[in-house]
Amino acid sequence: MQHLAELGYLGLFLSAFLAATILPLSSEVVLSALLLSGLSPVVLVSVATVGNVLGSLTNYALGYWGSLVVVKKWLRMSEDDFVRAEARFRKYGMVSLCFAWVPIIGDPLTVIAGVLRIRLRWFLLLVTAGKLARYVVISYMTLAFQ
Repeated sequence: MQHLAELGYLGLFLSAFLAATILPLSSEVVLSALLLSGLSPVVLVSVATVGNVLGSLTNYALGYWGSLVVVKKWLRMSEDDFVRAEARFRKYGMVSLCFAWVPIIGDPLTVIAGVLRIRLRWFLLLVTAGKLARYVVISYMTLAFQ
């Protein structure tokens, strides 16, 4: 994570993007390090949000255009993960996309949204709202308790 933090905004974008896709990265660590180094909180939150949403959009595209075999292989999703994500999505509906940032359940939710052909504008609106709120809260807590 230190190497990504050394790249500044680009490192944050990369960590946020990859954290939303196949790699178990923590963009929050990079965000916090960069906040504490004095970079602009508004720009950092914006960069992290865009990177993370684009990563989720990649998952959506895999679900939309990929076969389930490919999706499960690339995202390392087990059959159980996939079934649970689909059940959550069907139970809570599109609003569940606001929680695409939650570890373990978020990535499968974004894939399921693609599989179920959720309208892209709703996907982007809800995923962006949730991820933006998360990064705002993390930034506030980081700066308030430094």
